[in-house]
Amino acid sequence: MPVSPLTGGSAGTLSAPVAHALADAAPSVFWLDRPDRPAPRPAIGAAESADLVVVGGGYTGLWTALLAKEANPRRDVVVVEAGRIGWAASGRNGGFCSASLTHGEANGRERWPAEYEQLHRLGLANLDAIADTVQRHGIDCDFQRTGELTVATAPHQVEWLREDLGAGTFLDRDAVRAELDSPTYLAGVHTPDETAMVDPARLAWGLAAAAESLGVRIVERTKVTGLERDGAGMRLSTDRGHDLRAARVALGTNAFPSLLRRTRLHTVPVYDYVLMTEPLSEQQLASIGWRSRAGVGDMANQFHYYRITEDNRILWGGYDAIYHLGRRVRPTKDQRPQTFERLAAHFFETFPQLEGLRFSHRWGGAIDTCTRFCAFYGSAHDGRVAYALGYTGLGVGASRFGAAVTLDLLDGVDTERTRLQMVREKPLPFPPEPFAYAGIQLTRWALARADENDGKRNAWLRTLDRLGLGFDS
Repeated sequence: MPVSPLTGGSAGTLSAPVAHALADAAPSVFWLDRPDRPAPRPAIGAAESADLVVVGGGYTGLWTALLAKEANPRRDVVVVEAGRIGWAASGRNGGFCSASLTHGEANGRERWPAEYEQLHRLGLANLDAIADTVQRHGIDCDFQRTGELTVATAPHQVEWLREDLGAGTFLDRDAVRAELDSPTYLAGVHTPDETAMVDPARLAWGLAAAAESLGVRIVERTKVTGLERDGAGMRLSTDRGHDLRAARVALGTNAFPSLLRRTRLHTVPVYDYVLMTEPLSEQQLASIGWRSRAGVGDMANQFHYYRITEDNRILWGGYDAIYHLGRRVRPTKDQRPQTFERLAAHFFETFPQLEGLRFSHRWGGAIDTCTRFCAFYGSAHDGRVAYALGYTGLGVGASRFGAAVTLDLLDGVDTERTRLQMVREKPLPFPPEPFAYAGIQLTRWALARADENDGKRNAWLRTLDRLGLGFDS
């Protein structure tokens, strides 16, 4: 594969095919840019109280509300969302709903070798439960258990695939190109059943509708600004001037600043960017194949992920992961022209037979990253508050498990989930600024160099590995 741009070199002057492809791409999220998007729900209009208040209307919050109500129909549950349901990471991701609770087998086995098989079993059961919920509640989110195709685009990655085969089937160059035809592919592994493709926004909207059908109340455009003890319960202040009182509080705030000071250094918001193509013609689709319609990811440290949608568009994202000094999440950061140009160039290097295809949408959003690269859990205020954070971009499926752990912690029950070492221990926090920014930028540079150097990790990456802070995607 050429050094520029896929391996991190300068993309140079914008080529005519790339400029043409991006010319009319709307700066908006394809999944949310729909006429059937639910109408906004009212903001809070008066002081309220509930048995359980859930802060955050993304996957973690919605699963928490739904599971809480299914377990105890008499429990009074309120979800409070600062924006709109599913508008942030839950409505703008790639729609990879993975069984993994640990951001992949390698990360899980490295951190929790003694309990990895248990975590794998629980992850598969969690994905089964998501499929069951989608079916029972009639959630129209194009849930398809296609599995995932991991591809090698450099010689050293072929051996990595053989070493990390897991439950997948190894495909040599001819076999992988028969599945999905790209001249950049050297080998692949298809892992069936452990990943589903979904329409992410419609999953969020469907979970909200299912929760409401059971009696959950949802208020939007209401930001919770404070959290404090209130007798035997908790009081939540809002930007609308109306307080909520709750016996228990679940926090699903993802990349946004936590209401608990103790967790604020444990995550940083990293921006990820995505392109969506126009629908492929029958001839264009035939030129690449993709009969399994599996989600795809490559083996590089700066990796790409991509999938095909119900109407035969290709979502293409990844590679750049941008951290901005100060841990701030701002709408102005959702657009980054230089990243879109780089992604478009990579797209046509991967699929040169699709030259002339145009992109219809371009967008970005913040992911909550932690130093162990998968979710962590905890409670505060003597068990009155619990949380799940740090999914690092693989939370579509793991958020349901996080919701179940959160409810276990709030209910004070001893379960298989709460006994897990993964649940009981916390990741190391990131340092304060400007040290967090400097460390993250150095790590990004080192990962790019490793991709250019046959995967060899330099002294900085080896030091992170020894400290348990390294991640080989």
